[in-house]
Amino acid sequence: MRNIMIFAAILIGLGTFMAQLADRMTPSSASASTAASAATVGRGTAPAVPAVQAALRSLSIPRDGRGHFLTEGRIDGQRIGFMVDTGASVVALNESSAARFGLRPSPNEYNAAVTTANGTVKAARTRLAMLDVGGLIVRDVEAMVLPDEALSENLLGLSFLSKLKRFEYASGQMVLEQ
Repeated sequence: MRNIMIFAAILIGLGTFMAQLADRMTPSSASASTAASAATVGRGTAPAVPAVQAALRSLSIPRDGRGHFLTEGRIDGQRIGFMVDTGASVVALNESSAARFGLRPSPNEYNAAVTTANGTVKAARTRLAMLDVGGLIVRDVEAMVLPDEALSENLLGLSFLSKLKRFEYASGQMVLEQ
């Protein structure tokens, strides 16, 4: 019986050591939180904090005072503010935001009719090679560029969201998971 107890104690100690070693080899959640805090849209909202869980990446975005879910993404290294919009079929960018990373459609490229809350407007179709939102990276994302007067906030639509493992509203937050 004594030998079994000694063996069990050794296994517990070895398991604890291996767990600590594994924690040191994976990115720390503190650095992920710091990165997320730096990437939060400056609209008085709480930071969206990515949570790393056993090969799953997730991002929880708190609801702002208006009831919207605001976050920040990166396109070609440029920060872009987004409002998560599960009713938008594609990622929608206003002209000012698109121009910041070099996307400037010519007038004849505005050939797609888009129905918005403010009516029907012309938009330019495009594809984003990569869109990073809080460490959730999606490649080859369909998007549209709309005139600034038609779109005040960029929309993170289903062309991004549908490529994730899941997205849902839970406990007052929008949870995105890849």
